[in-house]
Amino acid sequence: MVLFLGCAVVPKAGTVSIRSLPKAEPSEYLLAPEDMIEILVWKNEALTRTALIRSDGKITLPLLGDVEAAGLTPQKLSNKIKGLLQSYYKDPPDVFVVVTASNSFFIFILGEVMEPGKQILRSETTVLQALSLARGFTEYADANNILLLRKEGTIEKRIRVSYRDIISGQHPAMNMLLKPGDTLVVP
Repeated sequence: MVLFLGCAVVPKAGTVSIRSLPKAEPSEYLLAPEDMIEILVWKNEALTRTALIRSDGKITLPLLGDVEAAGLTPQKLSNKIKGLLQSYYKDPPDVFVVVTASNSFFIFILGEVMEPGKQILRSETTVLQALSLARGFTEYADANNILLLRKEGTIEKRIRVSYRDIISGQHPAMNMLLKPGDTLVVP
């Protein structure tokens, strides 16, 4: 089954047009809860370990206890751990942080799709691709009134998405990339 969809040009009350959304800029990867990381301390296997970033954003390390990891890049976390360990070493230790499983990039798909629920994404994913991960629409779906809920700070944006607008060729560029935490609701 192939699915196509797009965004409505005229937003309903309480929604925003896709044209008013800022374009996503590529940036460094930020660690987040549920990510699995490996901390490698050169020539010190006792301090080298794999850690899951907890829901409070921290990891626990020997000698250091709880260390805030969420919101940092792997390099910044490496530098932070290096600085915290420095008092235990004559020379500064070499510390490396490697992301072994990116589990923090997830979305939710609800409503009239074949397999609703949480989807962990491994790469950039569009609305269309996310719906295909949910195995398409049920026979009761209103595919031309899909709602994308996106949190931006404390504000929740509501973006109407229409399957018909994409398959008709009117708005093929509006098959936007999803962001972590997005929710698609198919009525």
